[in-house]
Amino acid sequence: GTAHALQEAGIPVRDVSEYTQSPSMLGGRVKTLHPKIHGALLAIRENPEQMEEVRKHNLELIDMVVVNLYPFLEVTEKEGISLDTAVENIDIGGPSMLRSAAKNFSYVAAVSNPEQYPQVLKELKENNCFLSKDTCFDLAVRVFQEVSTYNSFIGQYLAKQRNQKFPDILNLSFKKRQELRYGENPHQKAAVYQEEKETGLSAAEQLSGKELSFNNLLDLDAALGLISEFEEPTAVVIKHNNPCGVGCAVDLANAFEKAYKGDPLSAFGSIIGLNRRIDRATAEE
Repeated sequence: GTAHALQEAGIPVRDVSEYTQSPSMLGGRVKTLHPKIHGALLAIRENPEQMEEVRKHNLELIDMVVVNLYPFLEVTEKEGISLDTAVENIDIGGPSMLRSAAKNFSYVAAVSNPEQYPQVLKELKENNCFLSKDTCFDLAVRVFQEVSTYNSFIGQYLAKQRNQKFPDILNLSFKKRQELRYGENPHQKAAVYQEEKETGLSAAEQLSGKELSFNNLLDLDAALGLISEFEEPTAVVIKHNNPCGVGCAVDLANAFEKAYKGDPLSAFGSIIGLNRRIDRATAEE
């Protein structure tokens, strides 16, 4: 577990059961669900009555919680996983600690994703081991988003076990992939979001060029949908979500030439879609 990993790295560590004076129970199902943990996370430090309770129960206040949730989604995506195995990968203690820490964001930092580590470490180093109120608030927001997403995966998986085609509640979770240069018009803002493990346009890698706009994405989506209709080498020219030219040929270069000649004027500033890896001859066209 975490304690062992820290010990192996030579970092001083105290096991949870040593602090709570309560052993891990039920095969590890109950470890951190304890008043000495959650009291230490939830105590309002400017409240005299609560701080008196902290002293009375010998609580040691916790300033930061860092949790990696059980990999429920990764486990359940594997072939042949039993329901029992899936259930054992439903994290209870981790989300509970994160929620307690996030609720008390005025005093506690809740770090829920490894993506946050570099920025958190940077701020700690630059600010004498303190995080700003704004940072703690932003971390708390992320916690509730992460836990909500995590719970939605569990709900979707369990609903499938009952063959629920139309569940009573359908939760969809999207993660921001990138901010766009602008929205449908230059004065508007826009961003791209994608579902976890989603493939397709939102998961595509941009190799070069300036940031995409919302209209670029619309044209790319139209281009992708159109070239997917053809098996032979095909090129399409898309402008303002409309096909200005489509060309099919025995090779990609000729297909592109046909598509371009469909409307050379509109091809300026357009989106070009190809259903083959671009070759030198096509690039030189």
